[in-house]
Amino acid sequence: QLQLVESGGGLVQTGGSLRLSCAASGRTFSSYAMGWFRQAPGKERECVAAISWTSSSTYYINSVKGRFTISRDNAKNTVYLQMNSLKPEDTAVYYCAAKTILPMTRPDYWGQGTQVTVSS
Repeated sequence: QLQLVESGGGLVQTGGSLRLSCAASGRTFSSYAMGWFRQAPGKERECVAAISWTSSSTYYINSVKGRFTISRDNAKNTVYLQMNSLKPEDTAVYYCAAKTILPMTRPDYWGQGTQVTVSS
């Protein structure tokens, strides 16, 4: 089992920034591709960003390109999502996820989620 714990969510004004963190434990973190998903009320969960084992490959949904950056520190067993220029439509519960290999479809593990609210 791989346990994932997110942190860093909160309330921010439009144009502000947040950095989400996801700490992993239980298995070899560096063996997993990692992703960040979000789910807004009444909407389907979507993959916002993903990163490969070695950070050589990254993926972003079009709506966050140029604003969000995913990164990982395998020595700290942590993946990050730096979110800049936040918009009200970024409001959602953000989930960390892990899978043995990209693409990040049907992840093997999920975190519990952290709320991000962007006020207008």
